[in-house]
Amino acid sequence: MIDNPSLTAELLAKMQAGLPLPALITPRLSEILRKQAPETPIPKNCEVVAVYNSGDEGGIMCKLQGQGSAEDAKVIVTSITHLDFDHRLPLAREISAYKKRRIKKLSRLAG
Repeated sequence: MIDNPSLTAELLAKMQAGLPLPALITPRLSEILRKQAPETPIPKNCEVVAVYNSGDEGGIMCKLQGQGSAEDAKVIVTSITHLDFDHRLPLAREISAYKKRRIKKLSRLAG
Protein backbone atom coordinates (compact mmCIF):
# COMPACT_ATOMS: atom_id res chain seq x y z
CA MET A 1 0.00 0.00 0.00
CA ILE A 2 1.47 3.33 -1.08
CA ASP A 3 -0.82 5.80 0.69
CA ASN A 4 -2.09 5.68 4.26
CA PRO A 5 -5.87 5.48 3.68
CA SER A 6 -6.89 7.46 6.77
CA LEU A 7 -4.34 10.26 6.22
CA THR A 8 -5.28 10.46 2.55
CA ALA A 9 -9.01 10.62 3.32
CA GLU A 10 -8.40 13.34 5.91
CA LEU A 11 -6.32 15.46 3.51
CA LEU A 12 -8.84 14.91 0.70
CA ALA A 13 -11.70 16.13 2.92
CA LYS A 14 -9.74 19.23 3.93
CA MET A 15 -8.89 19.98 0.31
CA GLN A 16 -12.51 19.55 -0.79
CA ALA A 17 -13.63 21.95 1.93
CA GLY A 18 -11.11 24.55 0.71
CA LEU A 19 -11.85 24.39 -3.03
CA PRO A 20 -10.93 26.08 -5.25
CA LEU A 21 -7.24 25.97 -4.33
CA PRO A 22 -4.63 28.05 -6.18
CA ALA A 23 -1.81 25.95 -7.61
CA LEU A 24 1.18 26.14 -9.92
CA ILE A 25 1.79 23.74 -12.78
CA THR A 26 5.26 22.23 -12.40
CA PRO A 27 7.72 22.43 -15.30
CA ARG A 28 7.48 18.64 -15.72
CA LEU A 29 3.68 18.74 -16.10
CA SER A 30 3.96 21.73 -18.41
CA GLU A 31 6.32 19.76 -20.65
CA ILE A 32 3.96 16.78 -20.73
CA LEU A 33 0.99 18.98 -21.61
CA ARG A 34 2.93 20.75 -24.38
CA LYS A 35 3.76 17.39 -25.96
CA GLN A 36 0.10 16.32 -25.84
CA ALA A 37 -1.30 19.58 -27.24
CA PRO A 38 1.41 21.84 -28.69
CA GLU A 39 -1.13 24.42 -29.90
CA THR A 40 -2.66 24.91 -26.45
CA PRO A 41 -1.12 27.57 -24.20
CA ILE A 42 -0.17 26.14 -20.81
CA PRO A 43 -0.78 28.48 -17.90
CA LYS A 44 1.64 28.59 -14.99
CA ASN A 45 -1.13 29.37 -12.50
CA CYS A 46 -4.30 27.34 -12.17
CA GLU A 47 -6.97 26.43 -9.67
CA VAL A 48 -7.74 22.99 -8.32
CA VAL A 49 -11.53 22.81 -8.66
CA ALA A 50 -12.06 19.16 -7.68
CA VAL A 51 -10.07 16.41 -5.99
CA TYR A 52 -10.44 12.63 -6.14
CA ASN A 53 -8.70 9.65 -4.59
CA SER A 54 -7.65 7.19 -7.27
CA GLY A 55 -6.10 4.83 -4.73
CA ASP A 56 -2.55 3.55 -4.97
CA GLU A 57 -2.64 3.81 -8.77
CA GLY A 58 -2.60 7.61 -8.90
CA GLY A 59 -3.12 8.92 -5.39
CA ILE A 60 -4.88 12.23 -4.99
CA MET A 61 -5.94 13.52 -8.39
CA CYS A 62 -6.73 17.18 -9.05
CA LYS A 63 -9.03 18.62 -11.70
CA LEU A 64 -7.61 21.94 -12.83
CA GLN A 65 -9.18 25.10 -14.15
CA GLY A 66 -6.73 27.24 -16.09
CA GLN A 67 -6.98 30.91 -16.82
CA GLY A 68 -9.18 32.02 -19.69
CA SER A 69 -12.72 31.40 -20.78
CA ALA A 70 -14.47 28.12 -20.05
CA GLU A 71 -14.92 27.40 -23.78
CA ASP A 72 -11.17 27.61 -24.38
CA ALA A 73 -10.16 25.60 -21.34
CA LYS A 74 -9.22 21.96 -21.68
CA VAL A 75 -9.98 19.62 -18.81
CA ILE A 76 -6.79 18.66 -17.04
CA VAL A 77 -6.74 16.03 -14.31
CA THR A 78 -3.35 15.29 -12.80
CA SER A 79 -1.72 13.78 -9.76
CA ILE A 80 -1.17 16.23 -6.92
CA THR A 81 2.54 15.38 -7.20
CA HIS A 82 2.65 17.37 -10.47
CA LEU A 83 1.49 20.56 -8.78
CA ASP A 84 3.10 23.09 -6.48
CA PHE A 85 1.23 25.08 -3.86
CA ASP A 86 2.05 28.41 -2.23
CA HIS A 87 3.61 27.74 1.15
CA ARG A 88 1.22 30.29 2.70
CA LEU A 89 -1.79 28.14 1.80
CA PRO A 90 -3.26 26.67 5.02
CA LEU A 91 -2.96 23.11 3.69
CA ALA A 92 0.49 23.56 2.13
CA ARG A 93 2.38 21.61 4.79
CA GLU A 94 -0.03 18.69 4.72
CA ILE A 95 -0.01 18.59 0.91
CA SER A 96 3.79 18.75 0.86
CA ALA A 97 4.08 15.93 3.42
CA TYR A 98 1.66 13.78 1.40
CA LYS A 99 3.61 14.40 -1.81
CA LYS A 100 6.96 13.59 -0.16
CA ARG A 101 5.66 10.34 1.37
CA ARG A 102 4.08 9.26 -1.91
CA ILE A 103 7.13 10.04 -4.05
CA LYS A 104 9.44 8.30 -1.56
CA LYS A 105 7.32 5.14 -1.54
CA LEU A 106 7.00 5.14 -5.34
CA SER A 107 10.78 5.52 -5.65
CA ARG A 108 11.32 2.52 -3.37
CA LEU A 109 8.90 0.42 -5.41
CA ALA A 110 10.64 1.37 -8.64
CA GLY A 111 13.91 0.15 -7.15
